Amino acid sequence: MSNDLNLLGGPLVPCSFDPLTGWFRDGCCSAAPNDEGRHHVCAIVSEEFLAFSRTVGNDLSTPRPDYGFAGLKPGDRWCLCATRWEEARVAGFAPPVVLEATNQRALDVTLLGHLQAHAAEDTSAAR
Repeated sequence: MSNDLNLLGGPLVPCSFDPLTGWFRDGCCSAAPNDEGRHHVCAIVSEEFLAFSRTVGNDLSTPRPDYGFAGLKPGDRWCLCATRWEEARVAGFAPPVVLEATNQRALDVTLLGHLQAHAAEDTSAAR
């Protein structure tokens, strides 16, 4: 578990165990000094977001068995790069965000109000 804080100021809760996400593949959107992508936003990916991400060069839906990656499908939770989430927001394709599982470090890239405006209704525990 991480000592990082979430957007609400509390402990960062896990984002997803299935699929297993996070820079450390521990289920959390923890901050790491060597994570240049800043995988801090816990998002519930949508078909529209996955299609957008594919068009900008980051195919998250195609399985990559060589990396142990089964590919994402709509409804999966995933620790997204904060810059990719912001790019999708500006383009109109931002997926919902789980505030309790999104690292405060996402605020280095986007505004709290933007993330809150896309807050997910499903904030139940990580799967």
